[in-house]
Amino acid sequence: MEATSNPPDARFRLTFLGATQTVTGSRYLIDAGQQRILVDCGLFQGYKALRLRNWARLPVEPASIDSVVLTHAHLDHSGYLPRLVNEGFKGAIWCTPATRRLCGILLPDSARLLAEEASYANRKQTTKHRPAVPLYDEAAALACLRLMRTVEFEHPFEPAAGLKASFRSQGHILGAAAVSLEYRGVRITFSGDIGRPCDAVMNAPQPLDRTDWVVTESTYGDREHPAVDLRQELRTALLPVLQRGGVAVIPAFTVGRAQSLLHTLAELQDAGDLPPAPVYLNSPMATDATALYAQYPQHLRLNAADLDRMRRNTHIVNSPEESKELNRRKEPMVIVSASGMATGGRVLHHLIAFAPDPNNAIVLCGYQAGGTRGALLAEGAKYVRIYGQEVAVRAQVLQLESASAHADASEIVAWLATMKAAPRGVFVTHGEPQAADRLRIRIERELGWRAFVPEFGASVDLNSPQAEPVTTLAID
Repeated sequence: MEATSNPPDARFRLTFLGATQTVTGSRYLIDAGQQRILVDCGLFQGYKALRLRNWARLPVEPASIDSVVLTHAHLDHSGYLPRLVNEGFKGAIWCTPATRRLCGILLPDSARLLAEEASYANRKQTTKHRPAVPLYDEAAALACLRLMRTVEFEHPFEPAAGLKASFRSQGHILGAAAVSLEYRGVRITFSGDIGRPCDAVMNAPQPLDRTDWVVTESTYGDREHPAVDLRQELRTALLPVLQRGGVAVIPAFTVGRAQSLLHTLAELQDAGDLPPAPVYLNSPMATDATALYAQYPQHLRLNAADLDRMRRNTHIVNSPEESKELNRRKEPMVIVSASGMATGGRVLHHLIAFAPDPNNAIVLCGYQAGGTRGALLAEGAKYVRIYGQEVAVRAQVLQLESASAHADASEIVAWLATMKAAPRGVFVTHGEPQAADRLRIRIERELGWRAFVPEFGASVDLNSPQAEPVTTLAID
């Protein structure tokens, strides 16, 4: 570990255990005096080399972590929590009330999907492991929920002795927050995922308060979202498909994008801009999350009429039998189903059924991480492997550029610029290498701030005015 002259009680140190040069696996370790806090506890997704990190032993004993603070509920930020509990973590998990409610949907569902994948691999003998076992089970997911403590936005709390913390709304999805931690007068702020200022569903992110250090995401750090709005882009994508009698399959992220798509589809059909083809939501998790949105109107730009129209326009698919029946239908329809990067869930069965037909379309929305089926489809793959079989992709593949719930590069820089005084430094994380480095350059050139792209295992002494990350995995 990098040397420090501070006595143990004055130590304030950050170590990057995830989301370094990748958009998944957000995990940031804070040592504050004798306390140890983990900010976010996400799953690695995408390439196999990244997914294997979920099985690797953490460089720190889970039992030594006093608490976890979550920015939001998406699995790349919360999905490793059950494994952490299985490995010995017993502390409190701090989050906003909406994040707690969403984790109550996402984490047990994640456990069920992991169990289904292991069971399928054992039945079909598509694994080298004998037997294949899930990363965690539903009991571990439920155990996480019992450890969660909720705090409203802007309400101070103390996740560890002497450590002050607060949440500030970031838009993005329900409950999403930037997290500020302050120890002995030094403050660090974690952006979490930054929402868009013009999102049709969620409120805009709140300005960045004074802070000494910033850890920012960079998912779209090397690109700009197009000026076209989602309504116009979705109509352009879907109208030809429905007019020719085809089926549009939209892999959608359960929380955030599914609700935005359903709202926009309802608007389009209500205005007569799309034919009245049935719209199906085939994701139990997304169905539960959509119902939850109505309980947090203060977080939304939508009013009661918008939510009611979305409900009336959407056919909910409840059972596996109904899901299978959809695959036998031939009439024009729109199917919104998880997961958003086609890594699992019911959407895989719809891809098997509809991808081989050139009359149909697969409409991708949101970021597609490298190594996922969604990324392969976006790159023009002619075949994708699903449940051990090669599925021909003859359907039209379209990617919506305006559907992301993440701020683009200029929106990230604008959010950073809401802070009135320059920080000591900015750490650029949660982005592919090019995206992170391009954002680093923009921060340095446009804001005049010191910025770094840390490596996995890098550590920094937050008490030092001019500290830079030092790479090491020898965590004491």
